[in-house]
Formats: sequence, C-alpha cells, structure tokens
Amino acid sequence: VQLQASGGGLVQAGGSLRLSCAASRRTFSRYRMSWFRQAPGKVREFVGGISSNSGSTVYADSVKGRFTISRDNAKNSVYLQMNSLKPEDTAVYSCAANFGSSDYVPTRQYEYDYWGQGTQVTVSS
Repeated sequence: VQLQASGGGLVQAGGSLRLSCAASRRTFSRYRMSWFRQAPGKVREFVGGISSNSGSTVYADSVKGRFTISRDNAKNSVYLQMNSLKPEDTAVYSCAANFGSSDYVPTRQYEYDYWGQGTQVTVSS
C-alpha cells in the first residue's frame, strides 16, 4: 500500500487544519488507519486511529476533543480534522496502515506495515 499525506501548513494557534491520506490499494477498507506525529527532537507518537470494520476511533489524550479522524473507503482516504490547534501540535504528521478487519486499532508504531511520507504542521503562537 502506498500512502500519500497532504494538507499540512502554517496556522495560528486556535485555528484548524484538515489532513488527508490517500491510499493506493483497492482493499483500503480492510486496513486500520492511523495518524502519528513527530516533533523536532521528540519520538514519534500516536495521534489517532480508525478501525477498518466499524469505523471505531481511538485518540491520544493530548488531542481528544480537538482532533477527529474519519475515513472514506470509496475514495481510499483517511482524514484528520484538527481544531483548536496549539503550538505543541507542531510536528510532521504521517499516516500509517495496518491490515486487519477487527475493531482493534493499533497504537504502536511497530504494528503498522505501511507509512506515508509525512506532512508538516506548524502552529504559531
């Protein structure tokens, strides 16, 4: 699966951005999809994920209530709507795919087989 992330940019604190991740495979609906981020000098961390089956979602505590992940299987795409952005949300955001049809959403990097190239999100104060 090839993943292409887009939608990053520069935004002021309190603003919003919507990231998109397009997948190349027609079996996209069978993949759990997640977003991770990596800030300068920090390890990459899980942001949020969505299951392949029921579309159930999981979020990191730091983004709960502000970020929403969704998917459109007809468009082979997953989205991350980010609202009320904070300077600490500044990072490179990457999408990742894990093959599986249960409602389980992996949150650890090693559980993901495919990664997109990342898109930069910068939040100014």
